[in-house]
Amino acid sequence: MQLGIYFKLFEVIFPVFLVIGIGYWFGKKNPNFKSDIITNFAGKIGVPALLFYSLAASNTLDFSTFIQFGLLTFIFVGCFSVLGIIVLKLLKRDQVTELGPLILPNTGNLGLPICLFAYGDKGFSIASSIAAVIMLLHFTLGIFIASKKFSLRPLIESIPMHALLISGFMLYFNIKPPIFLINTTMLLSYSTIFLILASLGIALSNLKTKNFKSNLVISIVRLISGPVIALFIIYSFSLKSYEAGVLFICASMPSAILNFLLAKMYSKKIHSDNIASVIVISTTLSFLTIPLVVFYALRYFN
Repeated sequence: MQLGIYFKLFEVIFPVFLVIGIGYWFGKKNPNFKSDIITNFAGKIGVPALLFYSLAASNTLDFSTFIQFGLLTFIFVGCFSVLGIIVLKLLKRDQVTELGPLILPNTGNLGLPICLFAYGDKGFSIASSIAAVIMLLHFTLGIFIASKKFSLRPLIESIPMHALLISGFMLYFNIKPPIFLINTTMLLSYSTIFLILASLGIALSNLKTKNFKSNLVISIVRLISGPVIALFIIYSFSLKSYEAGVLFICASMPSAILNFLLAKMYSKKIHSDNIASVIVISTTLSFLTIPLVVFYALRYFN
């Protein structure tokens, strides 16, 4: 039994880390490579298809579960926010602009494929529910803390948000999409998973670190607080089996790269540099923490 868990752990972790490594190698070999085409494909086609396939086309997810995990995501982000403000205050850093990396984990690039390999389609659907809420928060709360201004325009113009609304509508009324649409979005979804993992590796090959010591502290807080807060929520709400495992994995992910992209668009350079450093450090450290997180999830939430 114990040996079986190690084999399962390898099966889950190896493909994710390999594709990230391929992206990192490609980024180092081609430092001038423009990943805009990947970003545009993912944002306008791939991610909407992935959301639709994992939510509306799912045979393992219902509307009540979708809402339940959406609310739980708001709760753990709220817990991260309180802790993040305290940590940033102690480090004498901007408690608003630099809060994003502490509260919005990488549930998309990393959380989704790991949950898919760990728990199959049922885990993938719940992870998509969590990732959808994190994406919603990126386009609302994320932009607000990066710019210190609130606007609904990016959310309204976001194609993934349109896909989320359509999927939620179909889930609520239990409308199943036609087979040709399921097959199309499935193909696009798996293509997107590969591309976003590779693009994560490419991004890591180009991002630089600044203020290493303080950003190391922030990165460690992100990676340690995730599992602790997730366990608190799991036992508070009596989550079991793969549902608990998916929440545990998603909450334990490193900082999302989208935090840096928003900071680059809306914040001063000093803040965007710090956020980039947190993303690089937390993602690098996660190569050590993710195997531990997945092992714990498979061991106790299976």
